[in-house]
Amino acid sequence: MGWEAPGSGGDTAGTLRSQLALLRCLGSPAESPGMRWLWVVALVAPACTVPYNSTAGSTGDGDNGDRAPCTPQHGSLGTEVLLLCPEGEAEWRRGGTVLGTSPAPGLALPNASLAHEGHYSCHHPVTGETWATICLRLGYPPSPPAIECWASSYPQAVNCSWGLSPDPLLDTDFVATYRHGADTGECTLTGPQSCSFGDLQVFSLTPYELNVTARNPLGAASGVLPFLLENIIKPDPPEALRVSPIPGEPQKLLLEWNPPSSWPFPEYFPLHYCIRYSRDNNSVPTTVGPYELTSHTLTDLEPGSLHHIQVAAKDITDSGEFSAWSPPASGTPWVGL
Repeated sequence: MGWEAPGSGGDTAGTLRSQLALLRCLGSPAESPGMRWLWVVALVAPACTVPYNSTAGSTGDGDNGDRAPCTPQHGSLGTEVLLLCPEGEAEWRRGGTVLGTSPAPGLALPNASLAHEGHYSCHHPVTGETWATICLRLGYPPSPPAIECWASSYPQAVNCSWGLSPDPLLDTDFVATYRHGADTGECTLTGPQSCSFGDLQVFSLTPYELNVTARNPLGAASGVLPFLLENIIKPDPPEALRVSPIPGEPQKLLLEWNPPSSWPFPEYFPLHYCIRYSRDNNSVPTTVGPYELTSHTLTDLEPGSLHHIQVAAKDITDSGEFSAWSPPASGTPWVGL
């Protein structure tokens, strides 16, 4: 008579699978059907055991006992996970706790949850000889990465980032490459889920494509984002915003700021700017612009009132997006004696 895994809430485990499929990670980018479509392909592989000489740490409740070298095994949350024992009917233990006896080929964990993670071992049901040890980790295969790209240092580089939903909960590696016509290259990782590439062809009508492939022990998924370079221009916010009263002008403020330092050639690729300001009494903000200069005089302000000002930048050809608003700066118009 078999043993039912704790937390399964079901009857005695039924017929067990005769073998555990091995992981295979496959995937390649494909042509994008259009500029505003995100094409993805997800390839998911089943749980697998991979021989690995390591000492397991505590990863779940009740996970105490011997820390013998173990075989890591990964499984998908919410599915049945089968822990294999090579010698047939066996006594199963988790840490130092005896769970019961299970027939060949192993121990089934229906509807696996994070509570099932931990250090398992199978033993001779009479002598207690250890036949195998398994360190179980659970999570999800990666979803197709959701990719975003922008050019804050146009025309020097493109920056991209991506996210996975849900979180795989397992170590996941990423490979990012880009294509422009027949040319391909690596998008250099700048963080766990971000990359950057340069050598851009300005004003090209051929779209770029960024391909990101995510891989973990449960599978792989790829996402491809096509874009025209001019459509993703997004400067960083303007810097060093200064607000000054103008002597003798009780309804004016002088604003001055610098282009974002990440924008490399403002003389050749100029920006224009919008200004947002409001009074200190939480009035509805007023937005004015765009203006091509890096200074501006606000007029018709309420005398004696504190005003809060922010500035945003955009490529002067109106390509791409406005930057985020700069950090606010504040000032009060001149107050006469």
